[in-house]
Amino acid sequence: MTKVSILYPRAEGSTFDMDYYLTKHIPMCARLFGPALRKAEVDEGVGGGLPGSASPFVVAVHLYFDSVDAFYAAFGPHAAEILGDVPKYTNIKPVTQISKVR
Repeated sequence: MTKVSILYPRAEGSTFDMDYYLTKHIPMCARLFGPALRKAEVDEGVGGGLPGSASPFVVAVHLYFDSVDAFYAAFGPHAAEILGDVPKYTNIKPVTQISKVR
């Protein structure tokens, strides 16, 4: 199993429309990825390691695919549409990590 994590770092002046993300962007991605997307999880940062500290990330989404190749095959044809939607919900430049789930 492959996990694609897209992390939105917290920064001064950043904005993130969680409602749009949950009701429009994630469902659009799920529709475009089709059955290649096995599962999606959205984490909203609520705190850091110390009480009262801010989380390092505003949001993290974890998308699960059978393999790296399955992800690229599902993402590639729709990359422009998916990436073009990002400015509708955030001004944060996301960080992506692809991991092997153990």
